[in-house]
Amino acid sequence: MKNPLYQSRREMLGRSALGFGGVALSALLQQDLLAEESTFSNHNDLKKRDPHFAPQVKSVILMMQNGGPSQMDLFDPKPELNKRDGQKHTGAIEQFQPGSETNKLLGMPFEFKQYGENGMDFASPLPHMASVADEFCKIRSMVSGHNNHTEALVMFNTGKLFAGRPALGSWVSYGLGTANQNLPAYIVLRDERGYNTSGTLLWQNGWMPAIYGGTEVATQGTPVLNLKSSETLPEGVEARNLELLAGFNKKFQARYPQESDLDARIQNYELAARMQISAPEVMDLTKETEATKQLYGVEQGDDELSRYATRCLMARRLVESGVRFIQIFPPASPNSQPWDSHGNVKTQNESICKITDQPTAALIKDLKQRGLLESTLVIWSGEFGRLPISQNGSGRDHNRNACTTLLAGGGVKGGLSYGATDELGYRSVEKIVTVHDLHATILHQLGLDHHKLSYHHQGHSESLTDARVTEARVVKDILL
Repeated sequence: MKNPLYQSRREMLGRSALGFGGVALSALLQQDLLAEESTFSNHNDLKKRDPHFAPQVKSVILMMQNGGPSQMDLFDPKPELNKRDGQKHTGAIEQFQPGSETNKLLGMPFEFKQYGENGMDFASPLPHMASVADEFCKIRSMVSGHNNHTEALVMFNTGKLFAGRPALGSWVSYGLGTANQNLPAYIVLRDERGYNTSGTLLWQNGWMPAIYGGTEVATQGTPVLNLKSSETLPEGVEARNLELLAGFNKKFQARYPQESDLDARIQNYELAARMQISAPEVMDLTKETEATKQLYGVEQGDDELSRYATRCLMARRLVESGVRFIQIFPPASPNSQPWDSHGNVKTQNESICKITDQPTAALIKDLKQRGLLESTLVIWSGEFGRLPISQNGSGRDHNRNACTTLLAGGGVKGGLSYGATDELGYRSVEKIVTVHDLHATILHQLGLDHHKLSYHHQGHSESLTDARVTEARVVKDILL
């Protein structure tokens, strides 16, 4: 029996103020319904869709460097830091964690040289990436929205500081669908031993249908989890089980036609069935030559290097197979954020550069020699940079005010160093690029207008760049 004291909001509006509240609610709901029918067309499938205009690229590879690579120690040399090493910095510094209270400037531990036709700066731990300097567009003036790893990583990947919104790859797969109906549009290549900081928050679909979320693919063992039954079934049993399940799903769909979650689940199951054939073939590295494996560093004696190299090589194979968006993550063991150099910027950067440098350069070289780099945009970036002052004597704390991001291929100007930081590398001061600017530029290269790419959610037109309230721009100065 219903509690007579209980009233829903709809009942309260209908009974109070002579019922005028209910009238107003009805009118508002009708307006929202008409707006959705006339203006918005939320997709719920992976059918190939036309972009807003002619695209420059077909695929994106995001090489996410969890932890925050040190911009002044690797990409953006600051002679003033070495000149004033150990001196107290008297200006305002936004510290995040304890250990930097002395405000003493910390010099750069590595030698820098200029590479390529335009003299792009790279530090000594990155010889392989330096060898392809002419392919990189180096943005030295990136800024983040937060000094904590989780918020900054979520911001970089979804456009907002707080979790719950679709990732960049989800927007791409929503906007363009998939070019290969046997594979997802959005694939995540992570360390199968564990998750990096923020884990699945960085490839979630948010309030979009589940088909737009990233699909995790392992680089060792079974590529895609849960595709095959854990036990051997008699011939025909699995097919009959799936047929019965499909029948139940159709009945449920007929009763609840607006239930989008079920549609997404059904499409995921159907895609999974197709992936049983396609995914193992795409991930079969035995078809690669020994020369290619050596180029990347696969099976060359260093297990950590080989693992990361395998993910990079798989990314190239996925691009060849028509996957729209691929996300590569660094090692997750023993440190889930390997670029986080709080303790010692020299030894910690040497360690992670040894793992990531060769495979990164190899991916760019391999894409180029196969004629794929022009149609593939490669992005290499952390979530923020580091401070110019020392932490605990030889480390650096987080810095949201300056970060270096590298782009390659995909219609960007190779050999260009764009933007600048101050004389100590603390703050971006020239041609500042925000995360929203970067997202708008990535979408633009895919033929998508960040203002027009929208999803109707809870009465609002949502977009990756939050176009209603931000002034995100396409950074055209870095594009060909």
